Amino acid sequence: MVKQILTHKTTVLLLLGLLLMLPMQWILDLNQERQAYRRQAIEKIMGSASGPQRLIGPVLVQPFVREVTLHDGKEVKRYQERLLRYRLPQRLDAHIGMEVTPRTLGIYQAQVYQAKVTLSGTLDADPDWQVPADAVAETPYLSLALSDARGISQIPTLTLGGKSLEVMPGARLGQLAGVHAPLTTDAGGRFEVELTLQGMERLALVPVGRDSSLTLAGNWPHPNFLGDFLPTSREVTQEGFNARWQTSWFATDMESRLPDLIEEHSDTLPAFATSLVQPVDHYQQNERSAKYALLFIGLTFLAVVMGELLRGLRIHPIQYALVGMSLVIFYLVLLALTEQIGFTPAYLLASLACVLLNAVYLSQALGGPRAGLAFAGLQALLYTVLYGLLQAEDLALLLGALLLLLILALVMMLTRTFDWYALNRGE
Repeated sequence: MVKQILTHKTTVLLLLGLLLMLPMQWILDLNQERQAYRRQAIEKIMGSASGPQRLIGPVLVQPFVREVTLHDGKEVKRYQERLLRYRLPQRLDAHIGMEVTPRTLGIYQAQVYQAKVTLSGTLDADPDWQVPADAVAETPYLSLALSDARGISQIPTLTLGGKSLEVMPGARLGQLAGVHAPLTTDAGGRFEVELTLQGMERLALVPVGRDSSLTLAGNWPHPNFLGDFLPTSREVTQEGFNARWQTSWFATDMESRLPDLIEEHSDTLPAFATSLVQPVDHYQQNERSAKYALLFIGLTFLAVVMGELLRGLRIHPIQYALVGMSLVIFYLVLLALTEQIGFTPAYLLASLACVLLNAVYLSQALGGPRAGLAFAGLQALLYTVLYGLLQAEDLALLLGALLLLLILALVMMLTRTFDWYALNRGE
């Protein structure tokens, strides 16, 4: 009997463990599929609301048109070329208050926000600038560009030099959406823009001013500060967050970069950015837990084998297979419950169900209820350790290595008096 454990059964258990990886791979693929469904749901919400917002401006734009003549050897071609000249603010101060409201579609959720935006600062006039001799100047305008104009829930107000300006749709900056306000002259002075902006998931502001600052406050307790600059100060509590950014042209080189990038590659402009993330990505935690499946199944089989050796029992490979399938189904139940109640309560319920099922099933095979309860306690400990590894992302490798070392030491201590040659002879 013992000889069988050390030869044929060892081979069978190794093959069984590898075969159980096939349904585990299916569960991993299912997890990826559910993530794709979530992305599709967020895109549907975005299609009916508005997407992530990126603000650029305000920027004073002076367009002019000039005649261009080309000689191709046979004929002369003339056409008009429209060029834009930009003047950026000397000072840009932005104050944004963000109200976040989760929006759901089925079991999936996205963060939709309403932001009250106030942009103020100074825009100096440039009386020395002259229109090129071969060009005709058009009406200048003050432009504010956005990622998604659907997010403008009401007409913005814009003042320059103490005068209220009429706001028109369209940023008139290439393909960028937004608004603009025609000017009677290439004027300057203090400006102020107020608008209410709707968006999802992310908000960014391009610091176009020679000196730029942003103060952003919101009621979301899990902000992620991204972009090219970290906040100079921030405070995050359970009620929300408050952050402040500060930078200048010395860091952004905005005056030379903006004319080349604003029309076609505005996404590459440096920005202050904040994303509204979920505190825990349930699908990522499910995927991480499934990656420990082979180790978990192997340790469970090892515990049963040690019971056979120490108590002189015989457990059929089919019984091992049923126990292994229960461990695989644990991950399927965990994924299904996570979408409904969250990862932690789902993990508790799925692991409890699996532990009770195996305790009842193996109590007879291991020699009685006490042995079944002992196995249940050991399996519950393994589930607890696995949960700890999932929570300790930075220490997962260290804790996992120490766990394997501890298990190896335990097996060595329990079998240190075994005469393996005698066991192999079946004595």
